Amino acid sequence: MKLLRVGMSGAERPALLDAEGILRDLSGLAADIDGALLADDAALGRIRSAAAAGELPALDADGLRVGPPLARIGKVVCIGLNYHDHARETGAEPPTEPVIFFKAADTVVGPNDTVLVPRGSVKTDWEVELAVVIGRTARYLESGEEALAHVAGYAVAHDVSEREFQIERGGTWDKGKNCETFNPLGPWLVTADEVPDPQALSLRLWVNGELKQDGTTAEQIFPVAEVVRYVSQFMTLYPGDVINTGTPAGVALGRPEPKPFLRAGDVVELEIDGLGRQRQSLADA
Repeated sequence: MKLLRVGMSGAERPALLDAEGILRDLSGLAADIDGALLADDAALGRIRSAAAAGELPALDADGLRVGPPLARIGKVVCIGLNYHDHARETGAEPPTEPVIFFKAADTVVGPNDTVLVPRGSVKTDWEVELAVVIGRTARYLESGEEALAHVAGYAVAHDVSEREFQIERGGTWDKGKNCETFNPLGPWLVTADEVPDPQALSLRLWVNGELKQDGTTAEQIFPVAEVVRYVSQFMTLYPGDVINTGTPAGVALGRPEPKPFLRAGDVVELEIDGLGRQRQSLADA
């Protein structure tokens, strides 16, 4: 299933995109798309049955904002330097264990919402990423197979980053990762049954119409199953938590000088096979 949330910010309603591309209203079956729904197999079954039977009312998609496909996110766990080609382009040694950092849940916005360039920023960068959405409480998982069984679905994430704040201002990466609007998510939460192999997905990103990133999750140093298993050794993952699994080569940071960092007025578009497409205009904060 392709689950999404539509409407004004803070007042989104749950919806489903059916196989014919028609937007369907889920309000009669679910209060929202959140961790509680993803952990409720019976509720998800009712949605599947209603969709298959053609019982869900259609919504008029014209002019309707698409919000983040997940409400009440508990935490956004991020994996750094998780692609072989990205490590090479930045001159970094591939990590021997996953690099973990966090984004606050309030950085998450809709897939087509405006992204704000922070005040004083000169190195705002783009990163297309595969996001993993947790559907079952996960702690001390023992295998990759067990880890994948705890995944509810997948989504497109844009891990917007401010490199000066991240790298040159001291401390951890968090200052360059948690600026407002720095995690567009969606358009859809695609349930795991529609993604049989998360290591066989192509990711692409354009800036002002120019292709900048063209990668594949096959390049991940630590595949999705290992990322989920590994993270569960250090923290409990709950339904509705999100893991951003890293970005492939092609970011501004890895390009020759003068590096083409983002500015107000730029337009970024990104997509992952089967998971949908995002488009953001940038503006000054």
